[in-house]
Amino acid sequence: MITFWFSVVVLAWVLFFVLEGFDFGVGVLGPVLGRDDHERGAAVRTIGPFWDGNEVWLVAAIGVTFAAFPAWYGALLSGLYLPMVVLLLLLAVRGVALEFRGKGDGERYRRRADLALAVSSLGIVLLWGALLAVFARGLALGADGQVTGAGLARSLDPILTLPALFGALAALHAALMLGATFLSLRTSGPLRHRARTLARRLGTVGAVALVVTGSATGSSLVLAAAVLSFAAAVLARTGREALAFTTTALTVAGAVTAVFTTHGAVVLPSTLNPAWSLTREAAAATPQALELITWAGVLILPGVLAYQAFSYWVFRRRVASDRVPS
Repeated sequence: MITFWFSVVVLAWVLFFVLEGFDFGVGVLGPVLGRDDHERGAAVRTIGPFWDGNEVWLVAAIGVTFAAFPAWYGALLSGLYLPMVVLLLLLAVRGVALEFRGKGDGERYRRRADLALAVSSLGIVLLWGALLAVFARGLALGADGQVTGAGLARSLDPILTLPALFGALAALHAALMLGATFLSLRTSGPLRHRARTLARRLGTVGAVALVVTGSATGSSLVLAAAVLSFAAAVLARTGREALAFTTTALTVAGAVTAVFTTHGAVVLPSTLNPAWSLTREAAAATPQALELITWAGVLILPGVLAYQAFSYWVFRRRVASDRVPS
């Protein structure tokens, strides 16, 4: 039961970072690749039907963690309280920018909404990347399982480290790659061509950076990611946008899975003493609670997956970024 629910938690995080990853990437790239109001609007329309459904997986990931692994939830939220609050505020700004972009009149109003969307999406990506690095590296857990420290330093110190910086940069590259490949897949006209060119360049740069990192660290997983990044660049260049997006999504999914499984049975390492690390068994809820939420999960999870797959099928057609003469 514990292994099952841990797998559900990892699945929810993977779906969130892959699906919301291209939402964030499109949000950042819209004002960059869109040359006028029509093209920027076309970029936003590619994620319009999906972004709020994709965000459900964040709620699912946090909710399942709270229900199935309350000690893990408590350590993460107490140790990273301030960054989590900032994330929620940025998500609120992004939602307002997306929902209210079409409510006002004038290009100037929509340009401001696009800027708010881009800035909030950028901040979310950087923060999530830093937090994923913290998840992998661990927190200052004491012998009682509580995060030590006091004041702002308790929440800020973990994300003000070199690994967190690298995590933020890696997340930014992944989001931009997802956004570029998604825009090339979901648009037609000039926006599609610019997105495809950007995806090719990002994939090549990412592959070089990953080869250097993998060679320096001796990590076969990083080298495998470099191969996938280069493959996505080649696929984007040859116009195979669906395969380029799929390859990028698989790379992100693999990276997120590695973050949560790299320490085996340990869900949150202690940076003070490895013996104080939090394991799945220690963090899990009681068997009775796990059995209860299993019934709810079996009934709800397949329906959510089926509905989301159906929505992607319904809105599968490309969005035109070139003006159609009337």
